[in-house]
Amino acid sequence: MNARPTARPGGRSARVQQSVHQAVKELDAELGRDALTVPLIAARAGVTPSTVYRRWGDLRELLSDVAVERLRPDGPPADHGDLRADLAAWALQFAEEMSSTAGHTYIRDSLLGDPEQGNAARCSDYAAEQLTAIGVRAAGRGEAVPDVESLLDVVVAPLMYRILFRPSELSEAYTDGLVTAALARVGSSPTH
Repeated sequence: MNARPTARPGGRSARVQQSVHQAVKELDAELGRDALTVPLIAARAGVTPSTVYRRWGDLRELLSDVAVERLRPDGPPADHGDLRADLAAWALQFAEEMSSTAGHTYIRDSLLGDPEQGNAARCSDYAAEQLTAIGVRAAGRGEAVPDVESLLDVVVAPLMYRILFRPSELSEAYTDGLVTAALARVGSSPTH
């Protein structure tokens, strides 16, 4: 597997990544996923196919990289005034976004083009960062907060299972139940 170079902010590598990612998004919307090829994407992005192959290896790895970027949260989680409300809103939004058709596609792409699971770790880090932000905010209000690993185990892991294998059973009541279970563990796990 090719190692992906780290993009310098504003550098050529960052510009190439941005233009190639944009080309994938545009062509996917215009022609559909089945029509995507590296030469077509490279032409739209204004780079050579060898540039794409050198950086991403193949189409599957490129689609995986694009999916991970699309799964990145747009900003910090919303502040609803207390830990329970923040976690409940975040869990519901996460479930809705990941169980959507686009969410399923991004999850599939992020995993299929990444045999070493680096992209899975990046996606997990996104959830951990969001939960950390919620926890820091709640701790600042004096609330007891479950540690991030507990939140990943009790809220995120079951959500991902349902999203991937039993999506018909996802509901706001289900996500609320996960949050309630996580908050019940506050006394038995270290605070954040």
